[in-house]
Amino acid sequence: MVLSLCAIWGAQQVVMKSVAGDVAPTMQLAIRFAVAALFFGAWVFVTEGRRALADGTMRSGVLIGTMFAIEFLFVGEALVHTTAAHAIVFLYSAPIFTALGLQFLPEERLGRLQWVGIAVAFLGLVVAFLGRSDRAASELIGGDLLALLGGMSWGLTNVVLRRGRVGNSSTQKTIFYQVAIAAVLLLAFAFRTGQTGVVLSRPAVLALLFQTLVISIGSYLAWFWLLRHYLASRLMLLSLLTPIFGVALGALLLGDPVELRFGLGALLVLAGILGVNARQLLQRAR
Repeated sequence: MVLSLCAIWGAQQVVMKSVAGDVAPTMQLAIRFAVAALFFGAWVFVTEGRRALADGTMRSGVLIGTMFAIEFLFVGEALVHTTAAHAIVFLYSAPIFTALGLQFLPEERLGRLQWVGIAVAFLGLVVAFLGRSDRAASELIGGDLLALLGGMSWGLTNVVLRRGRVGNSSTQKTIFYQVAIAAVLLLAFAFRTGQTGVVLSRPAVLALLFQTLVISIGSYLAWFWLLRHYLASRLMLLSLLTPIFGVALGALLLGDPVELRFGLGALLVLAGILGVNARQLLQRAR
């Protein structure tokens, strides 16, 4: 089940990139989050009634939703300028920034192995960025930087979730805050930048259905169900396969080139992320 989720998450940037000519990536995200917000909003208000938004989670919920929107704003714009394979690798640098953000909390201080993991991961990012020699190198690097900023936003969102009051609320409420605010902000950005054109071709419709029903609703619910029934250490370890699926699918379906230098950098990033999480994974496994 986890491997299936990794494949689904790895495919989402590939799917978005494949129909970008019919629907801009930012607009795709706005549509998918709007539908997901209706689903999770109805769930929250049916289960919690009038007290749904009066439990003190509003402030941290709005903050998390805003950061979630910023993350996907960077991702949507990154896919315009770089390949799906590059976008997913840089996006999944998020655990590095989560670890750095939590470093300021006494109970979350990094150990020696974790600092080594961060150093290896950053080395991987440098290796992946360097060595571009083609004419489109500057545009690719710009897109890669946007994807990296998306990963940073995701990582810091995890920090807020860890410390904010909304982190103790129900799963559906946490997701509702994220998708609802992201839908509003991304739609506003799409209107502001003239990216609201939608061509409802068959591939575009299928892509939107996949992103909305499978990713934003189905995969989120499946992941939280797994977290309640299985060891988080094993789940997090397996989830590191997501970028590998993304790179492979981007190469197979979109013909994204996978340069040797970029491949080496991506492996270093994954190794570094594994190092960052090694102590926590071992503790949970015990």
